[in-house]
Amino acid sequence: MLVKWIRCTVVDRRGFERGQRKWAGLLGEPGFRGQGGGWSRRRPDVAHVFAFWESRAFYDSFMARSHDRLAATQAGTFKDAQVKLFDHRFDVKTGFEPRFADADVARVAHSRVHEERAEHFALMQEKVWNPAMAGSPGMLRGLFGEAPGHEFLVLSMWNSAAEHGKYRVERIERLGLRAQTAADVAALSGDVVQLEPAWAV
Repeated sequence: MLVKWIRCTVVDRRGFERGQRKWAGLLGEPGFRGQGGGWSRRRPDVAHVFAFWESRAFYDSFMARSHDRLAATQAGTFKDAQVKLFDHRFDVKTGFEPRFADADVARVAHSRVHEERAEHFALMQEKVWNPAMAGSPGMLRGLFGEAPGHEFLVLSMWNSAAEHGKYRVERIERLGLRAQTAADVAALSGDVVQLEPAWAV
């Protein structure tokens, strides 16, 4: 599965949201699995959108044919768009499905990892972080994705911001030491996204 993550700064909120609803047109596209997103809880003008495709080939075909027509409705409503594509490597918890209806927030963590530490980082994600996250009350599902250049994405969905907050406070520092995250990671950024039900496709 291919995961597309878009982050942008919105300058016309109403226009952006109106355009976001037009992406319902994705539903007939071959290979399309789902899309959703929402607003950053830290920076209210930043929007995140996550889209899921069966494969790169289906995605490339969509980009060549229908993308520009759907995207035209949002022209001029945002700036500084950053788009990244990741290949799904494994699930966090089990059976990831690109559904958004039951989740309140999504947590996105983007890591650029030192080349010689990339396999260790992925292994620690599987052996240390995944079990801790999967065992946290309120964590619904998630995935671990990889992009060229030793970049990794962890996307997790939670049934409430409060539950995610508890996990952060109780576990992050201890788990980070156990997984030797500081030695693996060259750069780390992330956000907590308040999901918008109307954006789900």
